[in-house]
Amino acid sequence: MASRLFESARIGSVEIPNRIVVAPMCQYSANDGSATDWHLQHLSQLAYSGAGLVMVEATAVERRGRITHGCLGLYSDDNEAALARAIAAARRLAGPTKFGIQIAHAGRKASSRRPWEDGSALAANEDPWLTVSSSAAPYGEGWHVPQALGVDDIDATIAAFVQAAQRAVRIGFEVIEIHSAHGYLLHQFLSPLANARTDRYGGSLDNRMRLPLAVIAAVRAAVPASVAVGLRVSATDWVDGGWDLPRTIAYVREAKQPGIDYVCVSSGGIRAGVKVPVAPEYQVEFAQEVKTSTGVPTRAVGLITDPHQAERILAEGRADMIALARAFLDDPRWGWRAADALGARAHFPPPYSMARGAGWRRFRDEIAVANG
Repeated sequence: MASRLFESARIGSVEIPNRIVVAPMCQYSANDGSATDWHLQHLSQLAYSGAGLVMVEATAVERRGRITHGCLGLYSDDNEAALARAIAAARRLAGPTKFGIQIAHAGRKASSRRPWEDGSALAANEDPWLTVSSSAAPYGEGWHVPQALGVDDIDATIAAFVQAAQRAVRIGFEVIEIHSAHGYLLHQFLSPLANARTDRYGGSLDNRMRLPLAVIAAVRAAVPASVAVGLRVSATDWVDGGWDLPRTIAYVREAKQPGIDYVCVSSGGIRAGVKVPVAPEYQVEFAQEVKTSTGVPTRAVGLITDPHQAERILAEGRADMIALARAFLDDPRWGWRAADALGARAHFPPPYSMARGAGWRRFRDEIAVANG
């Protein structure tokens, strides 16, 4: 029986060779938003990982939208040129693999230390910057108090997402993903735990969705039909009274109007200290509900690490694509291993052909015999 994981998939007008997606993973290794040699090697090795689509990490649409000093951005000509260099190098190795980018704004979770520096808010002597949000409420104890965005600031934020998307098109990305999850700015407008506004951007669900939907519509209108536009959501805040699955479904239904091509379903991130019940496949049920309720092609993510596990999720119709993050950091050849496990084929570069197929198995067996 043919592997569902290794079937091609269509995202809008973009066809990817299989349903394995390398999830966007922040590397915290940029220089004022510009990609470095780290990104060049990181993206190049993922280019021949066997995945159908490689998503570049959360990329800030403006300088103050970076999470840390090391976060990637797409707000300047220098940023665009540096990322174009890294992507051009990766493409030369990629074969049929496609590339996408996640554009984002950290909002009140910006101006923080890198995770290996404890991830907390930057101190006064660490070059912090003024953060912004839906309301003037900090992410958690000890965090900067953000400035609530005014109406003009909101218009400028929409424009920032558009210019980043246009830069992404010039670089040649086939997929653009709008980040409205994990407690970042657009999620801060969606969640009642972060949004205490009393104007047309706060209060009712329709009002809280207004900015994210405006960003989606503006980005979709600004990029050609040949580029797929997706959306990342947090299906729940994991807090009573917070953003939840029914609201997520309502949001995704509204996002269909301007034309999103897929949704990646994650969860959490709106408030510091929230305990998330992490376990294998803990978010797949959310992806299934969004897929069933909206009809939008859906990507499942979160502790999916085994090829047979990924195959089963797809075969059961619970999602249309599978995204992996840490699994690819641990094993950048995960796609090759998955193809072997499922009896399928994945792209790999010819110089590595001696590590694949019958020739390698014969060599391995000969070594085993020689070693007794």
